Amino acid sequence: MPGIIDRLRQRAKDLKRDINAIYLASRDPRTPWPVRWLAIAIVAYALSPIDLIPDFIPVLGYLDDLVIVPGGIFLLVQLIPPEVMREHRLAASNREHAAGGRAAAAVIVGIWLLCSGFAVWAAYRYFRH
Repeated sequence: MPGIIDRLRQRAKDLKRDINAIYLASRDPRTPWPVRWLAIAIVAYALSPIDLIPDFIPVLGYLDDLVIVPGGIFLLVQLIPPEVMREHRLAASNREHAAGGRAAAAVIVGIWLLCSGFAVWAAYRYFRH
């Protein structure tokens, strides 16, 4: 069982790295423009609240997200020139290990804490009367 979990963790790390590499490659002039547009379309689909099959339909609602987005990522990895993908995978791996990600996470957590504190303060003032 630990072997399966380790493989799934590694695949998740690889997927995260590839998504970052695709982002970087989509901004690289060596990447053909149709591939750039496809990358934008896949990211837009992944972030869009509109799906081919609405999410409120049990099982099928999430099935399109589980097939289209990873399939699109796989297709993009195949379409991006190998030397460009290799270069940006390396850059994406280096970015993961940079301290900037931790600093950005700290800023986001700080903003959430401030917003939460403000919400508690506002609720206290509202319900105090």
